[in-house]
Amino acid sequence: MANVRYEAASRIYPGTDIAAVDALNLDITDGELLVLVGPSGSGKSTALRMLAGLEHVNEGSIFIDDDDVTLKPPQDRDIAMVFQNYALYPSMTVAENMGFALKQAKVPKEERRKQVEEAARILDLTEYLDRKPKNLSGGQRQRVAMGRAIVRHPKVFLMDEPLSNLDAKLRVQTRTELADLQARLGVTTVYVTHDQVEAMTMGHRVAVLNFGVLQQVDTPRTLYARPANRFVAGFIGSPAMNIVDVSSDGSSLSIYGADVPITDDVRRDLTAAGAGTYAVGIRPEHLLAVAEGEGVMSGEVVVVEELGSEAFVHIRMEHGDDEHPELVVRAPGETTIARGDRVWVAFDGPTHVFDADGARLGD
Repeated sequence: MANVRYEAASRIYPGTDIAAVDALNLDITDGELLVLVGPSGSGKSTALRMLAGLEHVNEGSIFIDDDDVTLKPPQDRDIAMVFQNYALYPSMTVAENMGFALKQAKVPKEERRKQVEEAARILDLTEYLDRKPKNLSGGQRQRVAMGRAIVRHPKVFLMDEPLSNLDAKLRVQTRTELADLQARLGVTTVYVTHDQVEAMTMGHRVAVLNFGVLQQVDTPRTLYARPANRFVAGFIGSPAMNIVDVSSDGSSLSIYGADVPITDDVRRDLTAAGAGTYAVGIRPEHLLAVAEGEGVMSGEVVVVEELGSEAFVHIRMEHGDDEHPELVVRAPGETTIARGDRVWVAFDGPTHVFDADGARLGD
């Protein structure tokens, strides 16, 4: 177990002046499961590989505890990495795969057997130790890859999109198992994914990256409730937050002909900033589809996504424009709203306001 620290760490690939990871400052505490999340090209996997020693650090430093590992080779960093494709040897049994690193380190055979059996017990793999990888399911192969990391007793686990090859149902099951395993082992873990639902359900904290720049790092709940900027607001949440660009004189905000309710601290910042362009964000669950006379704006239903326990209603708004024609509203699963209906919409929760540079207004 260990603390991990990035200090203004950058990776700039040859032939370009644009950093794939730009001056990353990030502290990961002992025993924490921190998730790096972002769209393709955000630098999340590069940041993980920098910690693993698989990518050169052009500027800054990386520490594991108080040990500067910036220039150390991977084998000297006391880390274990779980890859997207599992990287299992097809000709070896599960036990041989799990014990391979110990064999390379010349650990005595009896000690290897004990460590492999203990890891297999933790991962519920005991009955599969004599099988080859081809005779395992995707989830079982993932557990074998984890077992190979566990037997080494590393200070830090690194996981690079380990669930991306699994089907949707198995992905949900396996992410729960991984989160439980990490909690039981208490090993510091850095986990990379492009799936923000995976990030929010697994991470003690989540670090959001975009174009190599850290946008925000916080608990899943805080990221969702108080996104630091427009990018985080639009990226975190499924379905995405409704974000509408508006012009304001600095005293109030309105969308689709309706005044937007804002808090006193947002109004203070809006007044201080003055006239200009702003972005108003509202999550689908903070809007209600209501009867005529109860709402403050209206439109025509174009799509209803029925998910059983809930539904998401896409409404083409009156007074909308080509850039922001629709709002998405969450409705109960038993809703009778259908395509073509005219509905009214009311605010039913917090709104978020961002300035022209994307920064959040308010405390």
